[in-house]
Amino acid sequence: MRRQIQDCERLARERGWLVVDLYVDDDISAWSGKRRPEYERLLHDLRSGRIDGVVVWHLDRLHRHPRDLEAFLDLCDQAHVEALACVTGDVDLGSHVGRLTARMLGGLARYESDHKSERILRKHEELATAGKPSGGGSRPFGFEEDKITHRASEAAIVREVARRFLAGDSIKSIAADLNERGITGANGGRWSPSTVRHLLNSPRIGGMREHKGEIVADAVWEPIIPKPDSLRIRAILADPDRDTHRHGRRYLLRRLLRCGLCGEYLHSRPRNDGKRRYVCARGPGFAGCGHCYINADEVEAWTIEACFQRLDTPELAAALADVNAEDPEAERWQEEVDQAQSQLDELAAMWAAKEITRGEYMTARGPIEERRTAARKQLAKASRVTVLEGWVGNSEELREQWASLDMTRQHAIISAVVDHVQVGAARRGYNRFDESRLEPRWRL
Repeated sequence: MRRQIQDCERLARERGWLVVDLYVDDDISAWSGKRRPEYERLLHDLRSGRIDGVVVWHLDRLHRHPRDLEAFLDLCDQAHVEALACVTGDVDLGSHVGRLTARMLGGLARYESDHKSERILRKHEELATAGKPSGGGSRPFGFEEDKITHRASEAAIVREVARRFLAGDSIKSIAADLNERGITGANGGRWSPSTVRHLLNSPRIGGMREHKGEIVADAVWEPIIPKPDSLRIRAILADPDRDTHRHGRRYLLRRLLRCGLCGEYLHSRPRNDGKRRYVCARGPGFAGCGHCYINADEVEAWTIEACFQRLDTPELAAALADVNAEDPEAERWQEEVDQAQSQLDELAAMWAAKEITRGEYMTARGPIEERRTAARKQLAKASRVTVLEGWVGNSEELREQWASLDMTRQHAIISAVVDHVQVGAARRGYNRFDESRLEPRWRL
């Protein structure tokens, strides 16, 4: 950049022109489409008459798009500017031949940019399908600068984060814990929920190569976490029914209590005195009957104890053994997700090309999206078993640690054991907690 400025200043001196100002948009290509503040200032000064000529190192430093060149030429006509000098060859804007030359140079620059972009895209695609890392970019967390070799200290953190997420910890709580322990990201920055989510959602930690949002090959590097675990994590994050606001939960049994009268979920709604409770809500936005409610503290304590007892039953152990024997076949379900997504992309392309009508597009899209959602749910389902690892037959230790677990982790454990608790109607005149109203429906 400094050399180009020096060349332009020398050319201006040779022409006897007074250099009034420098306009340098450093590291912003004319081809990028990004806003160029200094170029905009140049146009303003030409329009206002502050300057009456321009010196550039090469015309493509000024424009890469023919439409931008035409707008520049129109402005020069309005401002009566004809002096445009190029270090690599003059362009006389005052003549038709000079303008033709400028347009030809602009068209050539556009062609070169398009051709270069095509080569780069093809190269990235070749690298991806071969499972190799792309060049450039920052170092991924967990890997050395070559993007292949594991950085042992960070790889251990990746495994910990994945294990905690599969066990039910919220992304927000994981980020807060990493920051509290002084663990920084690859660039030395603090962790946020979005950066933790990006790490978990990255197929590279599972030894997979992604290109344009799709997994295209097994990577040449070793996975940090097992591939099935990575696929399972990605499925959980992609699940449209996943609760992404669990960090704000004050009610442990959200979407785990159902009204015994109408079957709707109970909603959290405190009394006027602030005491927490669950109610079958009715009114705008709610489909409940409005006749069932129960105090939160008592029903939460009862459900926790019921789950503790369930963890020690041989029935649960046998059910988990059956689930593990079935094998969730994470790779097969991920393949189903990828195939459905590919079909959706192809369908969208057909509609964009007017090969099908909007009605045909909408009709075909529904079943494909349903199949994709079902496959994602199958992938996510296996996480419930992971949440219970170490606790089946070991409820006493869980009791001891329960208070130290955040509410998101507690909710994950309970929802892995019980599908929901059915809450019956309260007995008239009975003002104490009545556990006979509660009927658990076990998940396994």
